[in-house]
Amino acid sequence: MTTPVYRGYDQAALDAQYNLRALVPEHPEHFRRWAEAGAEARARLDGHLDLPYGDDPKQRLDYFPAAENGAPLLAFIHGGYWQALDKSDFSWLAPAWVERGVSFASINYPLAPEAGIPEMVESCREAALWLWHNAYSLGADRGRLVLAGHSAGGHLATMLLASDWTALGALPADLVKAACSVSGVYDLEPIRLSYQNPILKLDEATARSMSPIAARPRPERPLLLAVGERETPEFLRQQDEMAAHWGRGGKTEAILLPGLDHFEAVDCLADPSSPALGWLERRLGIAASPM
Repeated sequence: MTTPVYRGYDQAALDAQYNLRALVPEHPEHFRRWAEAGAEARARLDGHLDLPYGDDPKQRLDYFPAAENGAPLLAFIHGGYWQALDKSDFSWLAPAWVERGVSFASINYPLAPEAGIPEMVESCREAALWLWHNAYSLGADRGRLVLAGHSAGGHLATMLLASDWTALGALPADLVKAACSVSGVYDLEPIRLSYQNPILKLDEATARSMSPIAARPRPERPLLLAVGERETPEFLRQQDEMAAHWGRGGKTEAILLPGLDHFEAVDCLADPSSPALGWLERRLGIAASPM
């Protein structure tokens, strides 16, 4: 008889819930698609690549300005289980936003095993602060800074939305106006108990302090949670419990992306037919795109 390690899952079953590459064997095709579309977008757009927002070589971002000054700014944080992928893999999201008059930033941050998740959260905060402080020179409106993230990036975006910005200086409490997390992880305890932890090196206290579900709810801050219909029960549970923690209705919304797996779910951020894109348009203060 196997021993449960988390919510009735034994070790093999828990690992299977979070082994997304095994769940989606065709994941290399998604990575290829992202890389090719990203390269095409960088070649086509007037982007400013590898802008430093900190001293670490990984503290770099790519910035794609909208045509008009004073544009709202959408900043994206990539996933990869806090240990893989790159900002350049998601340049393909930029054209959909630049065409809508929104400037787009794609953020890199230090990865495991060289960095722990607390350092990643802090690094992404530094990126958001850099964008806010430099918005005018970048041609953006710092009063309309919105975040989006996928998978581990969804976790990081939500942690930033939960941040107490006023504790960091003379900053507005709503420095980040809203966030959209796609396929995010909000409870790190099962990650700590999974096959991922030898690289991530989470202890129990860190897993709790770095879990958005354990953070002080910020129901006044708009948050959209989106998850693919074909994701594992654990990813669906993670979203349901995070939505309940911040309060359903009001400024916290949760949606299911029909027919999509974990790697396809991020497409919603550039899909004009997706309610996620429409939600972001409204939070960025631009007109809804035609259907």
